Amino acid sequence: MQDHIDCTDIQSEIESLCGALNGDIGELNWAPVRYIHRTLSREELAGLYQAAQVALVTPLRDGVSLVAKEFVAAQNPDAPGVLVLSKFTGDAEQMPAALAVNPYDKESMAYVMHRALTMPLAERQERHRALMETISRYDAHWLCDRFLRALSRPDTAQQPKIKNLLSKVLRHRETDSGRF
Repeated sequence: MQDHIDCTDIQSEIESLCGALNGDIGELNWAPVRYIHRTLSREELAGLYQAAQVALVTPLRDGVSLVAKEFVAAQNPDAPGVLVLSKFTGDAEQMPAALAVNPYDKESMAYVMHRALTMPLAERQERHRALMETISRYDAHWLCDRFLRALSRPDTAQQPKIKNLLSKVLRHRETDSGRF
């Protein structure tokens, strides 16, 4: 029994599936999937976000991912794309204006993707407005404050060290509040 997943096999399968999908339903001037297997510059990534009609964010493991927020921030508010999030991402709870989907349910995925691709402009604009309000409210300062408050609550033998560190960070933050 293999305990690890061979990334080369996964990459080959993804490339094969993307090629088959693009070959089956793509057009000469349009491909449903843009598969890029290389690092992109910030400018290239922002351009792809802006050009995308839909962003589908379905991580297998959810860490601190900014993909959903970056997609929303890059959109043109006059003609925004649609954000689709896995119900299992941390962002799904924080971003209720996104379309939520169970990525393990193929029928649900198909329905939500169709809904995203055919969503009327007015609804896209309203969802984008709500998502922008959310990402403006829950910014890096909010995350830092929440993390520091959580640090101040532990009941462990490390509590004196943590409180000392916390007070240093808070003092630094008060003197340097213009920067993060």
